[in-house]
Amino acid sequence: MGNRESGKDMRTFHVITLVVVLIMVLASAASGAGPVRVIRIEDVISPATSDFLSQQIERAADAGASCLIVELDTPGGLETAMRDMVKEILNADLPIVVYVSPPGARAASAGVFVTMAAHVAAMAPGTNIGAAHPVNVGGGEIDEEMAKKMVNDSVAFAKTVAQQRGRNMEWAEQAVRESVSAMETEALDLNVIDLICENFAALVDSLEGRTVVVNGDSTVLWVAESEIVRIEMGFRHRVLSLLANPNIAYILLMLGFYGLFFELSNPGAILPGVAGGIAIILAFFAFQMLPVNYAGVLLILFALVLFIAEVKVTSYGLLTVAGIVAMTLGSIMLFESPMPFLRVSWKVILPVVLVTSALFVLAVTMAISVHRRKATTGTEGMLGEVGVASSDINPRGQGRVRGEIWTVWSEEPIRKGDPIEVIEMHRMRAKVRRVIPRAGD
Repeated sequence: MGNRESGKDMRTFHVITLVVVLIMVLASAASGAGPVRVIRIEDVISPATSDFLSQQIERAADAGASCLIVELDTPGGLETAMRDMVKEILNADLPIVVYVSPPGARAASAGVFVTMAAHVAAMAPGTNIGAAHPVNVGGGEIDEEMAKKMVNDSVAFAKTVAQQRGRNMEWAEQAVRESVSAMETEALDLNVIDLICENFAALVDSLEGRTVVVNGDSTVLWVAESEIVRIEMGFRHRVLSLLANPNIAYILLMLGFYGLFFELSNPGAILPGVAGGIAIILAFFAFQMLPVNYAGVLLILFALVLFIAEVKVTSYGLLTVAGIVAMTLGSIMLFESPMPFLRVSWKVILPVVLVTSALFVLAVTMAISVHRRKATTGTEGMLGEVGVASSDINPRGQGRVRGEIWTVWSEEPIRKGDPIEVIEMHRMRAKVRRVIPRAGD
């Protein structure tokens, strides 16, 4: 009898112990759920974007975050930056979720690779993904063999990324070779993405309890009660991302040329030269991230030379017209890429060229009018002035011009009181001639 009661007590003790341990484990799991960190990447994928993502993945892992959600909206970007981002995502120590949003957003070109590399890929309604065919963003023509190598390399990379995440390898290849695209419902049916979520709250709900594999280990996402921490781009990354915009780089280049022009036209002004130098340095820094055609840069430089020559030489507008043509052609050729977002917009080129043209036409007009204007000061300003002989001039004497008494001389005798006109100045002496009064004066 005693043994039965003892055995029953032991079983009860074991059950209670198991329940307590289970409660402790669940409590530990709940209390250990880290925050959900959220960043947003939009516009062109550039080295600034890659550096920002790498930094945030590292900080999220250090902070013990449950996952890092990347809200994505991009037309594509540079292949080198994209590969760096994919590498960071594939080797991350925490789950990475890429959410293409808001409605109307896209994950095009390089964005396809970033989305497929995520542990969880989601899209909002009204978004699309695809068109990942590689292009020669450096400008210029490439031969057929090199183009084939570029495509094959991108296909292999896309298929590798898709295989890593268990996604549709065939579609990934088509996205590269044929530039196919898919809306969110098609992408879900084709196993390109994992979820369609109407909004961010729906995304968090869909992630709750989802199992993902991070570096070979299964991890369950418990994010329903987690704190949502949104991280904005810092000042440095915002500036670097801004410089990757070809329109901004072009404007900086033109501002730099303006500064140098005014410094060369007015030596010693200092401020225009300093500001222009800084703008040009920033522009050339941006050129490292953009497909620059240096023939365009040379044409813009040549236009600057023509404008400066017009001010110095005065060709009555011929050099200015040539400068405007050179600047327009250089602006069009500056960034040579088949992708519109890596070219300068006409909405920027036209105002810049028109303002530049107006500025230099005004400068040339003022220079011509100054050259044509009669001098009013100094010895040159005396030429053509009319006065009265203060004494007999034969050949020397004195005359009153502009209310002042001058030593004058003449090749003809002039009597005191006769009107005289200054026809030549030599040092402080004036050569004059007698003015013959016209009939009716």
